Amino acid sequence: MKTENNLILVYGGTGYLGQKVVEKLIQKRKSVKVVSRNYDKAKELFGEKVEIFQGDVTNRQSVIESLKNVSTIIICLSAMSNKLIRKMKQIERDGVLSIMEEAKKQNISRLVYLSGYEMRKQLLNDLKIPEFGEIKIEIESKISQSDFNWTILGDSPSFEIFFAFIRNGKMMVPGGGLNAIPSISSEDVGEITAQTALRDDLNGRRIKLTGPEAFTFPEAAKHISLISGKEIKHKAVPLMVINIVSLLLLPFAPFVRFLYKSLKMLNNFPSDLAENVPSDHKTLRELFDYEPVTLEMETNRRIKENK
Repeated sequence: MKTENNLILVYGGTGYLGQKVVEKLIQKRKSVKVVSRNYDKAKELFGEKVEIFQGDVTNRQSVIESLKNVSTIIICLSAMSNKLIRKMKQIERDGVLSIMEEAKKQNISRLVYLSGYEMRKQLLNDLKIPEFGEIKIEIESKISQSDFNWTILGDSPSFEIFFAFIRNGKMMVPGGGLNAIPSISSEDVGEITAQTALRDDLNGRRIKLTGPEAFTFPEAAKHISLISGKEIKHKAVPLMVINIVSLLLLPFAPFVRFLYKSLKMLNNFPSDLAENVPSDHKTLRELFDYEPVTLEMETNRRIKENK
């Protein structure tokens, strides 16, 4: 791929959401560089359509070299896997701070950061899971106080979260998931993030990414049942069970403990945020040119794929 001085650099480009971002940029015929620890995986995903830089954000020299010929940075790093969870601080905090410091030295001004929907420190403290969001809260503060041309995108859970709990006609949800939560298609996240990176008029803005409606898990189960024609029964699993299991597995599988904290957050999602979903979605439609994917559309897509 021809090297240019206006590359859009995507950190986390081989991740679940990062892939969608890269794909949308490719569709827009933009010059993209993807940083990945696994060169072969990146090559398999994108072929010759992007420039692949094999590197690691926990290595300062690797960060410096990855920033060459770059005009815009998109950060969608995540350590939410059993393999990476022990390095969350090094990847999601220290790595991002290194990127910011070195980007400034190379006079790169445009920065897009993919974060959580809304990070409320007091709520996390009340739930006794402050560490669940403390990294993103710190990074958002650093970005907002910087002189980058920055945009923070607060991403809601993917529609995948509803389907992940379905097995054999049952949606088994730890805690029940009785609080409505915003959710969005990963395709929409990719499209909105790509458009954001190409614009200079969103400086200093924090934008929430959500689909048209907020759903409780029972509502999602009913919705999916009506669309698919197959009954999905919602069943609540005591969250305490996951808590106990996560503590027992902590020395061996710390990711389960992080998953428990995520579930605790979902089961205590603030009602005012859910009520504001239509307004937040309206803002997205006004700011960006895209046709949103609904839960109905996502369900139909999965039905076609499974035929």
